[in-house]
Parts: sequence; structure tokens; C-alpha cells
Amino acid sequence: VQQISGMLMELFQRVRLEKPGQVDPRATEFTLSLLAAMYDRSGTGYIKTRSAAAALIALSGDTLLAKYRAFFQFYAVPDGKAALITRGALRSLLTDLNQIPAIVGESCTLSCVEIAIHSCFHGVLNSAIVEEKFLSWLRSEPAVLLWLPTCYRLSATEMVSHQARCR
Repeated sequence: VQQISGMLMELFQRVRLEKPGQVDPRATEFTLSLLAAMYDRSGTGYIKTRSAAAALIALSGDTLLAKYRAFFQFYAVPDGKAALITRGALRSLLTDLNQIPAIVGESCTLSCVEIAIHSCFHGVLNSAIVEEKFLSWLRSEPAVLLWLPTCYRLSATEMVSHQARCR
């Protein structure tokens, strides 16, 4: 938790410099509290860095494709010249990401994760998949992660304004 706290302080400090007045002074505290609620429910003081990174990526304002690529980078297993996502790595990613809706009571069962893994690897004979297959599967908006593109679309339209008047 201390390491993640330090990284968050550095991250929010950089953002404060880039966008003065845009960052709540307690951003580090709030974010660390959210991460602990999601990934350290027993209060051990330990949060996996990769889990925290997945949550921060998912909750970032980046595009869906950029998020998907970042997930691949964090969870892929090196295999010679390429990196691949194994079933185990995908299970870890989906389990980590599903802690986000779980924090607001929208949990997914373990069977949801297994169904998603099966759909991602459908027709795949190898034990792992390349980035393009992974990205293609995520773009198909699997049910287990439907909240992610939905939140992205809501966020993207938040600041849209139009000239029409409602009565």
C-alpha cells in the first residue's frame, strides 16, 4: 500500500502541475481508499500493483482502445518475441476488473469470468492469444465487461452540449 500511495502522490502531483485547480488535494487519499476497498478487503495492507494498475487504467479518461492495449501490456506473458494472454492471465485481469462494479454491489460470479474466458478462446487451439485477438474480443463487448464501454460512453458524452431547448 505504501508503494502505491507513493505512486499515486507522484501521479496526482504531475496532474496538479499540468492542470492547476483540477485535482482535489485529497485525490491520493480517496484513490488509495477505493483501491483498498476493492483489493484489500481483509485489511492486510497489501494490494497487488497490477490489480491497482488495472483499476486506474479502467477508471482513466483514456480511449477504450488505449485501455485495452494497456491491459494487454500489464497482463500478457512474454513468449519469445511476442507477448501473449493466457487463460490464467485473462482470468486474473477479469477478476481484478470485476472488483470495480463489485464495490457498488454489481458483482459477477466466478462462472461469468469462466464463460468470458471460454468465449475469448473460442476456436483457439493454442494456450494463449496474441494482442490482436485479445483486442478483437474486447471490442465485441463481452457481457462480463459491458460496464467498461458503457462508463466510457457516459464519460465521453458528459461535456457534450447542444443548442436545442427542452420543454
